[in-house]
Amino acid sequence: MRVLLVNTSEHAGGAAIAARRIMEALTKNGVEATMLVRDATGSDPRVEALPRSPMLRAKFVAERLEIAVRNGFSRRRLFEIDTATRGTDITRLDCFKRADVVHLHWVNQGFLSLRDVGKIVRSGKPVVWTLHDMWAFTGICHTALDCRRWLTGCGDCPVLNRPSAADLSRRTFERKARLYASGPIHFVACSRWLASLAQEAPLLKGQAVTSIPNPIDTDFFSPSPAREVRRSLRLPEDRTLLLFAAYKATDKKKGVDYLREALAEVVRRRPELGERLGLIVAGREAEQLAGTMAVDVFPQGYVGDEAGMRRLYRAADVLLMPTLADNLPNTIVEAMACGVPCVGFDVGGLPQMIDPGENGYLAAYRDARDFAEGILSVLDEERPERLRENARRKALSAYSQTAVAHAYASLYQSII
Repeated sequence: MRVLLVNTSEHAGGAAIAARRIMEALTKNGVEATMLVRDATGSDPRVEALPRSPMLRAKFVAERLEIAVRNGFSRRRLFEIDTATRGTDITRLDCFKRADVVHLHWVNQGFLSLRDVGKIVRSGKPVVWTLHDMWAFTGICHTALDCRRWLTGCGDCPVLNRPSAADLSRRTFERKARLYASGPIHFVACSRWLASLAQEAPLLKGQAVTSIPNPIDTDFFSPSPAREVRRSLRLPEDRTLLLFAAYKATDKKKGVDYLREALAEVVRRRPELGERLGLIVAGREAEQLAGTMAVDVFPQGYVGDEAGMRRLYRAADVLLMPTLADNLPNTIVEAMACGVPCVGFDVGGLPQMIDPGENGYLAAYRDARDFAEGILSVLDEERPERLRENARRKALSAYSQTAVAHAYASLYQSII
C-alpha cells in the first residue's frame, strides 16, 4: 500500500510536524509513505516538492491580494483566513499517480485550491483529510473561537473588515459545499473535540469523520537531567523554569495576555516566587515579551528543529499552554514525553491530554486567576516526580508511533 501525504510545508507549523511524524510512523510499521509539499527545506528522499517555479509565489501573492481587495483593501487578519482560490493540480504528478491513498493535511496559502481538491476527489483515489484546525468546515477561518456562523452557512463574518450576508466567508462556504458533494472524503480529527465539531458541521454532513491522535517518537522525546541542558542554553540552574512556546509568541490566540495576567497573580499571591521563577519563551517575537512579565523572561526566538525544542522541554519544570483554541497541540505531547507537567485552559483538545492532578492542571477557560492557581498547584506538588512520571506515561500510552500507524493503516485499508 502506497500512501501520499500532502501538506503545504515540510517543516513549518504544527501540521507539517504532524504529517512528517505520521509518515515516519507508517514507514516504521510497514506502510510505504511519501510526502508531497510546496515548501521543502530538508533532504529526506521520501519528501517531494512541487517543481520550482515563479508561479508558486505568484499564486500565493495573488490569493492574498484578492482577499485584501475583497475585504475592502484591508490587511486586517490577512493571514488568519484562506479562500483556496489558487493552487496547483497535483493529479498530473507521478507521485500522485503511484499512490493508493491520498492523505491531505494543511494545504492552504496557494498550495491547493478547492478546485484542485475537487480533482483529487474525482480522480477515484481514496482520500483522507486530517483536520489540524476548523478550516475544512468553516467559510474562511481556521479557528472560529466563539463564532457559530459555520453552523448556518457563514456570512456576516466577524473577521472581515466589511461583513455582509453574501461576503467572502459565505461564498467560500458555498464553494466548499459543491466540492464535498463531488465525492467521498474520510476526515480525521486529531482530537475528540475537533471530531465532535466536524460531526456537527453542515458542510461535512454525509462524510465520515474519525478521531486519530498525532504520533510522537517517545524514544527521541524523553526525559533528561535539566542541569546540563540549562548550562548549554545559558539558563539559570537555580530557578524553577516555566516554558511558553508558540509559533508567534505575541499571538493573542495563544493566550499571551492571560499568561501575563496569571504570572502577575502568582507573584501577587506569593511574592517570593518573583525571584525564584523564570519564563522561557520560544517563538517568533519572543524577545518582545522580555520585561513585560512579572518574572524574568529568557527569550529563545523561533526554534525550528525538534532537537532544539527537546532541549527546552528538558530544561523546563512546567509547560504553560494558555491557548484559546487548539486541536491536539504537538507542544503538549512533546513536553509530556519529556516528563514535563502542563497547565492549560479547558478548551479544544487539551482536556483529552491533561489529566488534572495527575500530569498537570486544566484551568477554567479564559480565567487567568484559575490559570495562576494551576501554576501554583503544580509548583506546590509534594512529589513533583509523580507529575513527571505520569506525564511521560500518558505520552507513551496515548501517542506511540505503533498505535497511530496501525489506526491509519486500518483506515486506509477500509477505504481502498
